[in-house]
Amino acid sequence: MDTHKQIRSLCLVLGDQLNHDSTLWHDFDPRQDLIALFEVKEESTHPLSSKQRTALFFSSMRHFAEELREKQLPVFYSTIAEQHRSISDALTALIRQQRPEKLRLVLPGDTRVLTDLQTLCKTHDLDLELLADHHFISRPGEFSRWLKKMKQPRMEYWYREMRKTRQILLDEHSKPLGGKWNYDQDNRQTFSHNGPDITALKPLFTPDAITQAAIRDINNHLPQLPGKLDQFSWPVCREQALLALDQFIEQRLPLFGQYQDAMWIDEPFLYHSWLSSSLNLKLLNPMEVIGKAVQALEQGNAPLNSVEGFIRQIIGWREYVRGLYWTHHTDWEQMNWLQHSNRLPNFYWTADTQMKCLQQSISQVLDAGYGHHIQRLMITGLFALLSKVDPQQVHRWYLAMYVDAVAWVEIPNTLGMSQFADGGIVASKPYIASGNYISRMSNYCSRCPYNPKQATGDQACPFTTLYWGFIADNQSWLSQNPRLAMQTKHWENKEAKEKKAILTRRDEVIHSLQIEAE
Repeated sequence: MDTHKQIRSLCLVLGDQLNHDSTLWHDFDPRQDLIALFEVKEESTHPLSSKQRTALFFSSMRHFAEELREKQLPVFYSTIAEQHRSISDALTALIRQQRPEKLRLVLPGDTRVLTDLQTLCKTHDLDLELLADHHFISRPGEFSRWLKKMKQPRMEYWYREMRKTRQILLDEHSKPLGGKWNYDQDNRQTFSHNGPDITALKPLFTPDAITQAAIRDINNHLPQLPGKLDQFSWPVCREQALLALDQFIEQRLPLFGQYQDAMWIDEPFLYHSWLSSSLNLKLLNPMEVIGKAVQALEQGNAPLNSVEGFIRQIIGWREYVRGLYWTHHTDWEQMNWLQHSNRLPNFYWTADTQMKCLQQSISQVLDAGYGHHIQRLMITGLFALLSKVDPQQVHRWYLAMYVDAVAWVEIPNTLGMSQFADGGIVASKPYIASGNYISRMSNYCSRCPYNPKQATGDQACPFTTLYWGFIADNQSWLSQNPRLAMQTKHWENKEAKEKKAILTRRDEVIHSLQIEAE
């Protein structure tokens, strides 16, 4: 392309828009349009992004750019070595060189990015064409219309609506297969004392030359980022993502449902799919993933409880939180319904803690950028909630540290479901539990110096102590919640001496955490 000739459309591809079926390509003309991808410093530092997360984005973007070039499409790619501060800075330089008639892109999944691009185009008097994101199952406007007609817009009702309208896991009478919409009660089993039946299969992707170059660039230009790059094995292109999907369906989906909430020492992946990063970067389409799971059920290779539980995460939670993100996008980052203000403990960045469950869950995040949903909700998230950490600090940590974290999915999950900072928009209750839950669902406690059954004393599990402290502080409104009222009764029935000892121990735990966080 003649770099001195004005182009029609500068087509921006963001790092989580790596799909070849994007609406961006519907009217693309290689003779007069130019594709642009940028690696910029601020997207790894403000907001913060770990080395694992950044490596996944950089490598996946570089692989995607190569795939576009193989199609003989014109691509402008700027690596982190060029040291552009922000997307706006990188775009400004290219706009001045190419003089496009308009900037064209699919709607970003982060309102921060959208606002920056709108400001940029206004500054340069450049038309901005925003295209619908057809990667998702729900159509534009569908969620907002559903929301308006619902008195209680909970995920379960949205999930059933999606199942009905898409004819997924229904019988010939349009009733749910097996007679139930939800098999969650069958999906809470724990391992025996022998642990998982198989040693968890590790991801099989060895970094190729493109990934290795991305890792070197991160170590050279972004060495201060948190986390490690000693190992990296995430799918970074569509071909690898499809292999990862097939491996999950064949090897782990059959037992996924049964053990999806279970945890085990030194086994971070277990029967989980490891597909969320590929879905969120759009290397995989959600309907093709659902189709593979349904096929496994129809062929007798996976049970209904596993397939339903897996599909619920995609067609239910994933689509639901995206709808809520865009519904409340102007409010999320000011939410703090519980008025928590404590600092995030330093061990979230180091895993240097005696609490085995937190040490395990955080170590694997530092090493691989990964944690499954129970580790996020009921270990790292629960501890932050019970210890009254500012939910915005928790949100920034989650967005930074997990490879699959992008704003539209991470913000509602963290501020809503995990920290209850939204006061009940996402979930009908805060997800709280004592150390006894962790003991029941894992073998972490067997190798921990703390006793999950104790709330007082030097051996008291901090989760258990903080749990009762949370109940005490919030009993007035928790007692009105039908799902948590019994816990407040248990607190009320404790003797005054025990209550005082628990609250004294709670204050000591939180004080020590805040000293450590200074």
